Amino acid sequence: MSTPLRVLAFVSALAVAFVLAWGGGRLVGPVDTQPVAHEGAATHGGDGGDESGSHDDHSSAVAEATGLTARADGFALALADRTPAAGRTRLDFQVFTSSGRPLLDYTREHEKDLHLIVVRRDLTGFQHVHPRLDRSTGTWSVDVRLTPGVWRVVADLVPAGWEGITLADDVSVAGDFTPAALPADDRVATVGTDAGTYTVTLEGDTAPGASTVLTTRVELDGEPVTDLEPYLGAYGHLVAMRAGDLGYLHVHPEEGPPGPGVDFATAFPEPATYRLFLDFQHRGQVHTAAFTVASGGAPSSDAADGSDHAEGGDHDH
Repeated sequence: MSTPLRVLAFVSALAVAFVLAWGGGRLVGPVDTQPVAHEGAATHGGDGGDESGSHDDHSSAVAEATGLTARADGFALALADRTPAAGRTRLDFQVFTSSGRPLLDYTREHEKDLHLIVVRRDLTGFQHVHPRLDRSTGTWSVDVRLTPGVWRVVADLVPAGWEGITLADDVSVAGDFTPAALPADDRVATVGTDAGTYTVTLEGDTAPGASTVLTTRVELDGEPVTDLEPYLGAYGHLVAMRAGDLGYLHVHPEEGPPGPGVDFATAFPEPATYRLFLDFQHRGQVHTAAFTVASGGAPSSDAADGSDHAEGGDHDH
């Protein structure tokens, strides 16, 4: 083969090799590219994310319900007794890291290292309690009141250096059990006390798929309550749980005056029925009001644009 022909063949071979390499690179990607974390994944060594931010720091993204599993992001909830007795009983549990060691270091949120929600699967018997940690064993302990049935135990926590996580598991209490019917959509709750009757209303857009601000308004014997007391660093705490799978929604109290209205930022991820529980403190006592919300339809224009707008009874905490 003549020299010009050999040169032409060599150049052609280089061009083919370049095309193949370019195409392979498009298919495989750069070998030194860092893995991309999935949306909503916890980032070790971060600043705690939205969960440890201020009350009025919330994202416009609609997060999925959490608390559907005992394991998340390498952490696991381990209940010591899954068949406790009915009545007043003690719950013991540990939170384990991916290395199998009990988690001992937490980022405090709303004045506590860990918030525990206990509710029966028919969404009755709600209790929001705060266990004590034995650092020598990594065991959390708290007294609760249980009736026969299956109960959901939800641990809401922020491991030090991570974003917030929610872990949940069930316990079964033996005895005769008849599930209670979930009340229909009801945005007004009454709480009877020795001091009088509190009437609490829930207002705001509850359509699924958009961030929203819910407002709870508290009255005592028909008069607006304007002297709510701080409880866990806010004038109210709202817990939302989805009927059926008991998915747990994160709800963030907003800054504001001590009543009668208290605002909460949240989002309903999909059409469903939800049970909402409001804890508020007044005259030294913590009370709980419960609502049923049937989330459906389309968000209002204000909610879609992200615009701003200006269980009855007491329990131990």
